[in-house]
Amino acid sequence: MVWIVVLAVPVYFLLTLANVWLATSWDDRDPTDAIVVLGAAQYNGTPSPALAGRLDHAYELWQQKVAPSIVLTGSKQAGDTFTEAYVGLTYLRGKGVPEKDLVVIATGTSTYESLAASGRELRSRGVSRVTMVSDPYHSLRVSGIAEEVALDPLVSPTGTSATWGQMSRETIAVGLGRIFGYRRVTNWLG
Repeated sequence: MVWIVVLAVPVYFLLTLANVWLATSWDDRDPTDAIVVLGAAQYNGTPSPALAGRLDHAYELWQQKVAPSIVLTGSKQAGDTFTEAYVGLTYLRGKGVPEKDLVVIATGTSTYESLAASGRELRSRGVSRVTMVSDPYHSLRVSGIAEEVALDPLVSPTGTSATWGQMSRETIAVGLGRIFGYRRVTNWLG
């Protein structure tokens, strides 16, 4: 019986790695109610390359009329002056997106917390069908978390590539999240 578990665990995580890898090719641009941009680092009011890539992709989707609004997520790290969401707001306003089309959710220090806060706000506005924007390696977990917080997600990631470390971390997070729930895994792994 023990040998079954010893064999099943690696097989499960190998299959999960394959799922994570396959999800990197998702790019659904069907119409939704809102585009949700996952936060990433910002440097004193300037988006990091990862955040700029996400914001540029959300801007492209908004221009294509995938959704009428863009939700910007992400709080700030200790010592930061600006939140990731606020940096996204100023960046997209600079590209010409009207402020009425931008929603700022500056709470949450993790993907789960940001999506939970976004879900509460969006549901209060009668919105549930969303397009998630993050990096490709993040697609499967972002979709799973969005479903867990009662959103109906489609995913359209940026065009970046993933490192082996990112894919490995996502495989572990998705594998455990599917078993124990993404909220619990976020509390364990941070």
